[in-house]
This record gives sequence, structure tokens and C-alpha cells, in this order.
Amino acid sequence: MIGGLGVQELLIVFVIALFVFGGKRLPEVGQNLGKAIRGFKEGSEGKEEEEKAIDEDSRSKSESSEADEPVKEEQTAETPPSEPTEPKE
Repeated sequence: MIGGLGVQELLIVFVIALFVFGGKRLPEVGQNLGKAIRGFKEGSEGKEEEEKAIDEDSRSKSESSEADEPVKEEQTAETPPSEPTEPKE
């Protein structure tokens, strides 16, 4: 049983395919179908790898941009401001 299809259903599908494509073209159709499925699988696996690479690249860029930003010192009551302010008259 393949994908919920029994032997009888598969035999019916094969006979219909034989009528539609003919005996000479049926192996060619099977090869092309196999290549298409294989290409689809490779493409979907490549897509997943590409998405992982993009995620890793964006994470590394965000980490490096955070490291490039200057660290601001917090002013507390004990720390005087770096530029003295003049009192207004």
C-alpha cells in the first residue's frame, strides 16, 4: 500500500497512464517525473539551508552593530556632568 492506494488502485492508474501516454513514452514520462521530484526536493532543501544562512548572517550583523555602538555612561548623582553648565543670570 503506497500513500493509501492499494494494489487495485495502482493497477488502474498504471493502465490509464498506459492508454494516455502509450507504451513507448511511458518510461520517458517516468524518468521526467522522477527528475522533477528530485529537483523539487533538492530545491526545498537548498531553500532551508539558504534561510538558515540568512538568519545566521542577520544575527551576526545585529551583534556586530551592537558592539560598534559607543557605550554611554549613565550619570548618577555622584558623577558630575562632563560639560559644566553656566548659571543663567
